[in-house]
Amino acid sequence: MESLASLYKNHIATLQERTRDALARFKLDALLIHSGELFNVFLDDHPYPFKVNPQFKAWVPVTQVPNCWLLVDGVNKPKLWFYLPVDYWHNVEPLPTSFWTEDVEVIALPKADGIGSLLPAARGNIGYIGPVPERALQLGIEASNINPKGVIDYLHYYRSFKTEYELACMREAQKMAVNGHRAAEEAFRSGMSEFDINIAYLTATGHRDTDVPYSNIVALNEHAAVLHYTKLDHQAPEEMRSFLLDAGAEYNGYAADLTRTWSAKSDNDYAQLVKDVNDEQLALIATMKAGVSYVDYHIQFHQRIAKLLRKHQIITDMSEEAMVENDLTGPFMPHGIGHPLGLQVHDVAGFMQDDSGTHLAAPAKYPYLRCTRILQPGMVLTIEPGIYFIESLLAPWRDGQFSKHFNWQKIEALKPFGGIRIEDNVVIHENNVENMTRDLKLA
Repeated sequence: MESLASLYKNHIATLQERTRDALARFKLDALLIHSGELFNVFLDDHPYPFKVNPQFKAWVPVTQVPNCWLLVDGVNKPKLWFYLPVDYWHNVEPLPTSFWTEDVEVIALPKADGIGSLLPAARGNIGYIGPVPERALQLGIEASNINPKGVIDYLHYYRSFKTEYELACMREAQKMAVNGHRAAEEAFRSGMSEFDINIAYLTATGHRDTDVPYSNIVALNEHAAVLHYTKLDHQAPEEMRSFLLDAGAEYNGYAADLTRTWSAKSDNDYAQLVKDVNDEQLALIATMKAGVSYVDYHIQFHQRIAKLLRKHQIITDMSEEAMVENDLTGPFMPHGIGHPLGLQVHDVAGFMQDDSGTHLAAPAKYPYLRCTRILQPGMVLTIEPGIYFIESLLAPWRDGQFSKHFNWQKIEALKPFGGIRIEDNVVIHENNVENMTRDLKLA
C-alpha cells in the first residue's frame, strides 16, 4: 500500500496545478489562506470551539490551530506560518513534523499580529480566502480580492474530485466511525440513555464532542422522526423500541457520515421495514455508475419507497407509479438521497455544473436534495434513504382525495418507532462504485 506521505505529495501537486489554473484565470499572483481565528461568546471572554477554514485544511492536516496562514502560488513550495505563541494559559501545539511537512515550508509565527511583516510587500494582487475579511483589509489585501467568488467557485468545483490521499483519509475516518457505531449499538442493546450512548460513541472513536464533523444524532424511539435530533436525553425511555444513529468521524480534516437504525425486537413490522430499507439501499448502490445524474438516483429511490409502502400496506390500493407521481412518498422521505462528502459533511459544489460555478437547483418536487451533479470518478457521496412517520408531514394528507389510501392505523402503530435511515459513503470510480462503509462489514 502506498504511504500517506507519497499520496500527500501527489495531492499537493494536484492542488498546485489547480491553484496555477485559478490564478491564471483570475489574474492573481498568489492565494493567502487563513486557518481562522477564535471568536468569543458575546459579552464573555470564552471562545466558541474553533472550526478551521476548510480551504486551509485542504492543503495541510492542521485542524485545531487558529491564526495560521498559508501562501500558495502553484509554483513554489507552499509556505505555512504556524501559530506558535509563548502562552502559559493555554495549550500550544508544537511546530509540526509529520508525513506532510517535507512538502510544505513550515515557519513559526510567535504573534498572531506578526504576519504582516512576513508577507510579501506587494499584496495588491494576492487573493485572501478565509473567515475574517477585516484581517485581510488590515494586511493590505484589495477588497475585491477577499474571498473572490470566481476563485472559490473554481476551487470548490474541483474539490468534488478527491485525490488518492483524500480517499485514504476518508477510509480512515470510516474506520473510526464504524467503531463508534458498533459501540453505540452495544450501548443501545444494554439499555443506555441517548446521552450515555453518545459518550460510548465518542469513546470508541477517540473524539471529543467538538471534534466530530457534525453533532451526533442519537435518537431513541419517536425521536428518530426528528431528522436532525441532537437533544440527548439523560434518561433512558421505559421501553426501548428503536434506535437511529447518524454520527461520523474525522481524520486529517476529512469526514465520515454514517447512519444505522436498529429495532429493539427482531420479530415486529418495524424490524422488517428496517431490513427492507437496508436491502433497497444496497440495491440502489448496486445500480450506481459514473455518467448518471445524482437526481436520477434520488427519484429512483422514491420508486423503491413506494414499493415498500405497498409491501408493508402503509399505502394501499394505489400503484407504485401513482404514489410517486402524486408525491405520496414525499412525507415518508422528505430529505434528499444524500450529498457530497469530503472536507465538509455537506461538501461544496453539489449544484455546480462546471468550474465557473453554473448552478443547477434541485427539482421543485424535491427541494431538499443537496446534489444535482452528473456522477464522475473521484466523487464521494452519501446514500442515505429513509422512511419516517412525522405527524407534521402526514397531517396534510389526513384529508382529501388520497387520505383513503393511507393505512392510518398502521401508521399510528409505527409512529412510536420514529423512523428509519440507512447511510453509507460511496466513491465513484470509472468502472465501479466503492462502498467504503460496507467494506468494513458494518451491517
